[in-house]
Amino acid sequence: MAGTITALQVQKRNKERVNVYLNDEYAFAVTILVATGLRKGQYLSDDEIEAFKNQDERNKAYNHAVFFLGFRARSRAEIEKYLRDKKYASEVIAHTIDRLLEAGYLNDEDFARAWVADRKRLRPRSRRALQYELKQKGLAEDDIEHALVDLDEDEMARQALESKLRQWSYLPEPDFRKKALGFLNRRGFNYDTARQAVDWARELLQETE
Repeated sequence: MAGTITALQVQKRNKERVNVYLNDEYAFAVTILVATGLRKGQYLSDDEIEAFKNQDERNKAYNHAVFFLGFRARSRAEIEKYLRDKKYASEVIAHTIDRLLEAGYLNDEDFARAWVADRKRLRPRSRRALQYELKQKGLAEDDIEHALVDLDEDEMARQALESKLRQWSYLPEPDFRKKALGFLNRRGFNYDTARQAVDWARELLQETE
């Protein structure tokens, strides 16, 4: 595999990557930044070639992870699964996770708090439901509990119902109560919490009549 660099060609589809040819045959690719340290006529040993390949694989994994994080925040477990699905080796994944942690792109405790805040604002649900969601994201019990420590489940149930009040305000009380209790049950709230929220909603509707 060792040989002399005979050509360095920028890829047509990706101007940020350069193909390296040894002894007139394609050998591997590197980023354009790495390529600035290479030159035609330079001899590369087997160990050097392997080091370039490993470095490039790590760079690709890191860039894939950053791209994935660009859509929304992710948990550590989500990133690990994403990279496994991309067929990266375990040591490459571990290196990528370390880089992301060092750069501040990964923080499961912050992720859990942001997830709960987002749910509270857009789609309120019970503590039990949130615990389940965060466990599905691969978060540790400590991170989940820290995120839920100040959660007011009664308030969450009222917030969940508040978004439906205008839509259901025309319903007779028995129908409203049945629909509201079922809705809160699907959001994970227990009967007592749901009942209290429904009572609050009925009183609020009566005040506006």
